[in-house]
Amino acid sequence: MTSPLLSLPGAVAGDGVDAPVAAHYGSFNLEQRRLAAGEGFVDLSHLEVVRVAGPDRLTWLHSLTSQAFEGLEPGVWTTALILSPQGHVEHFLAGADDGEAFTGWTEPGAAEALVGFLEKMKFWSDVTITHEPELATVWRPGKGYSFVPRESLATYADAVGPAAGMWAFEALRIERGEPRFGLDTDHRTIPNEVGWVSLGDEPWRAVHLDKGCYRGQETVARVHTLGRPPRRLVLLHLDGTENRLPTLHAPVVHGEREVGYVGSSARHHELGPIALAVVKRSVPLDAPLLIRDDHGEMPAAQETIVDPEIGLHVRPNLR
Repeated sequence: MTSPLLSLPGAVAGDGVDAPVAAHYGSFNLEQRRLAAGEGFVDLSHLEVVRVAGPDRLTWLHSLTSQAFEGLEPGVWTTALILSPQGHVEHFLAGADDGEAFTGWTEPGAAEALVGFLEKMKFWSDVTITHEPELATVWRPGKGYSFVPRESLATYADAVGPAAGMWAFEALRIERGEPRFGLDTDHRTIPNEVGWVSLGDEPWRAVHLDKGCYRGQETVARVHTLGRPPRRLVLLHLDGTENRLPTLHAPVVHGEREVGYVGSSARHHELGPIALAVVKRSVPLDAPLLIRDDHGEMPAAQETIVDPEIGLHVRPNLR
């Protein structure tokens, strides 16, 4: 559903999956600086919201997903994945429990498949799963994600503004090295490749290493123990001579060999044009890369997010 905040002064709609919300409200650089300074909020009402209620919800989610839900305190934000038996990421959910239900968001267009899968896995568990289109997701610096009634978005904007668009939000997310399901992942992605293994305290780390069995755990544990993910997430610093960003999922090339794909990209207020990409583990850490799309080639330098050898799965402190 199109956000009512697209009626705000200066609002320009996004594109692709982000088309229902604002890309910016007149100056994405100013909006980005405000967010970096801890001011304002971002309208993410195009994200789809799923609610899991019932007395068995936390133990059930604990057994089904990559995250530890047992003992989860109300209000604590967490992220979870549902994996295939081979360890590939199939579903994504991020949210918090309020003592009665767990409410989380997933990417636009992903709720139907997620709810369908969860319904099939209920068996005898006392849980109720619903898609909640009347709940909207918002994000604020220092507070993270939260949910508000969609009909109250305009009132919320008046109370906590100024609003910042997706271009500003995405630039800061990409700088953090935080992957986005469906943009920075593909059907072969395993959590180890994109930094979702929980060795840090960031709430977007989606795999807990000290919990019980779940589908796909064997792959995650094996790759983590060996410390050699087949592919690795990198931050790309793009050549800014062309006034454009690369096409989503365009090939990444080393020499004449295709070694991966580019995911989300943005213009950062300090770093310039940046992107996330997934490349083969064997690509040297200092290798210059090229992005090839229908508009030509774009040189890029890489910065490590997922270590190719020792499985740290967090970005080294390079600055």
